[in-house]
Amino acid sequence: MAGKTKRSDYIGWDEYFMGIALLSAKRSKDPSTQVGACIVNADKKIVGVGYNGFPKGCSDDVLPWSREGAFLETKYPFVCHAELNAILNSISRDLKDCSIYVALFPCNECAKAIVQSGIREVVYLEDKYAHTDPVKASKLMFDQSGVSCRKLVPLSREITLSFDVSAQETS
Repeated sequence: MAGKTKRSDYIGWDEYFMGIALLSAKRSKDPSTQVGACIVNADKKIVGVGYNGFPKGCSDDVLPWSREGAFLETKYPFVCHAELNAILNSISRDLKDCSIYVALFPCNECAKAIVQSGIREVVYLEDKYAHTDPVKASKLMFDQSGVSCRKLVPLSREITLSFDVSAQETS
């Protein structure tokens, strides 16, 4: 058969799933930190996505977005992290042996949910809070429970999306 050959510049699975996590983060209304998560099963099917935000029914116009101040005047007692939202939003309650893609290494609260849900791999881009006790606790729990962690080193620094589909078509 003569004709065109397939594209060679397509993205790999890791970049695809991390891209979904990063795109999900764009839904976050948090003015300082936007994080998304994407859960994938062994068949490379997405079974859950989430981003950091307030629980369903809690107004993001009323609750605080501050990072500093008295506890109840900050976002911390109210925000659900992306990992927890992805688990809670999953299409299946069976997340055994799934992988979760997330930009930031998970905190200890999310690590507990990841371990309990049966997720076996965490793929992350940054570990900028590695020096903090919550992340140290996460790593300890992941080590003890057999959850593997892998830093993703993407093949390219960015992927551009366009809503102009006609520009994407080639003859």
